[in-house]
Amino acid sequence: MDAIIIENTRVLRPNEVTALIEHIPKRTHEIQFKALLLTGMRYVEMQRFYDHPEWFDGKFIHLPEIAMKKAKRKQKERWIRLNPLGREIIRAFTGLEKNLPTWQTWGENLRRWAVNANLDPSALSPKTTRKTWESWLVFYYPQHLTHIVLSQGHTTLTSIQHYLNMPFTEGDKPAIREFVEGWI
Repeated sequence: MDAIIIENTRVLRPNEVTALIEHIPKRTHEIQFKALLLTGMRYVEMQRFYDHPEWFDGKFIHLPEIAMKKAKRKQKERWIRLNPLGREIIRAFTGLEKNLPTWQTWGENLRRWAVNANLDPSALSPKTTRKTWESWLVFYYPQHLTHIVLSQGHTTLTSIQHYLNMPFTEGDKPAIREFVEGWI
């Protein structure tokens, strides 16, 4: 199947995520990758969250205004909804000894891991996990679009325009379920 690319950023299918995870050599990087994926947080938000683990209440991550200094943000603060898998990985993330590397290094890591996993590395970037997560949620839980956009910090229009009509197949659905189950 052809790569899914939105605005020059790759969106991964569940089998591609699984292959990528299998080729991440360091446990720390695997936890960081999964934390980025299962929260759908922006890269810089995750870096700021690392310094403020108290933003995690055990079920949600509360991102106050200082966490989201994005100029075009739609919300001053937001609550990141997590499923059981996400809560587990966030507990592991907050226990790591090192924060995420630079944006550039993370992008290089993703492309290297993709090559090692025999995946096309084109358009992989630190935005990939966020776009992948929102795409999966919209595909799997279209009836909960309001909850998704609030958790992701987008407007409904943005989510519909960019994520609603992804070319996922019914064959992708069971594998997506393994990642998103329990989110709502």
